Amino acid sequence: MTLGTTVLIAALAILLVWAAVLWAYRDTLRRLWREPMLRDPVVIIESDDWGPGPADHVEALTAITDTLKGFQDSAGRHPVMTIGLILGIPDAAALREHGLDRYRRITLDDPRYLSILETLNRGAQQGVLSLQLHGLEHLSPTSFMKMAEDPQGEVRQWLAEGDGSDTETLPSHLQSRWIDSATLPSGAIAPEAIQSAVREEMETYTRIFGAPPEVVVPPTFIWNAEVERAWAEHGARIVVTPGRRYTGRNASGQPAGIDRTMRNGEQGEGGATYVVRDIYFEPSYGHRAEPTIEAIRKHQQLGRPALLETHRFNFIGDAEKREQALHETRSLLAAVLREFPSVRFIDTATLGRALRERDPSLVLTNTSARLHIWLRRLASNNRLRKLAWLTGLALPASLLYRLSQ
Repeated sequence: MTLGTTVLIAALAILLVWAAVLWAYRDTLRRLWREPMLRDPVVIIESDDWGPGPADHVEALTAITDTLKGFQDSAGRHPVMTIGLILGIPDAAALREHGLDRYRRITLDDPRYLSILETLNRGAQQGVLSLQLHGLEHLSPTSFMKMAEDPQGEVRQWLAEGDGSDTETLPSHLQSRWIDSATLPSGAIAPEAIQSAVREEMETYTRIFGAPPEVVVPPTFIWNAEVERAWAEHGARIVVTPGRRYTGRNASGQPAGIDRTMRNGEQGEGGATYVVRDIYFEPSYGHRAEPTIEAIRKHQQLGRPALLETHRFNFIGDAEKREQALHETRSLLAAVLREFPSVRFIDTATLGRALRERDPSLVLTNTSARLHIWLRRLASNNRLRKLAWLTGLALPASLLYRLSQ
């Protein structure tokens, strides 16, 4: 066998190996290419669990809006905190007084919560709060009532001690709205019950705010295709996700049953657009500005928006805890403006529409620039990156990366 023949066979073997790798990862390659790539960094703070609560929640929301109004991007836009709204809570006082014959709730438009509702609407009008649907409740009423039957159980104690607004303190598995979590592993909710519950929560949101919600955030990120389809049928256009859809909880109460993964801009059940929220910023858990900036930087390099998850519990209750959360928020926003001068402060609804429509003012359309980011995205896949170096596929990829700069 001649040297030339040997070289040719070796080259063909290498090409076959490369083709095999690319074929094995064809879905990943395709989805990462189709996922929109942003021109500029986008940073949105997403906060869940707001709704009916004690009067000091007004102070917390006011402090948040004042904090956000103290910052502007290069176009003069203030940072936005989205508010994942819980529209109703168990009426603990009524359940204590009248018994557990049926579920009773109080909604956000009850007169006793007028000041909270006014503060939310004012923040939305000022462009620093953006209202989103989190749920009619942060629980399944059926599961809640089943667990409340136990006179020695956690739910009965919870009912005895409070006003029903601190749903964050309920057992974590009970805080999932779209499953039957009275026992574990969780069970499914009947499709007709889902349809009825979605219709009720969408109608309640419309009654309170004058229009159906454009954005929905599933409580505890556990939901299913039936729920998603029903949201879309009633007007929701964007679903906030962690990049995967959990459909239940296992015997230990942990989220389980992933039936779908998703990337920014992909279409879900009923045509809703997915956005991915996967950066955590919970100051009460010790999250600080510096590591959060590093996570935002990685998203920016991959052409992805940075949606930061934070919760109501960081900003309510103890005054010192609330001030710490506000301090970290201020530090983070100041660092964002220093690190990313071209950052865009928009809300999740605006982002979702831009992703769906491939708005060229926000989404890259230049093929060379997209190729550059696409290769970065591929390199961020650890298994694919290792295979690329092992097979030598990293060499042409590196050359293509340099040429696309």
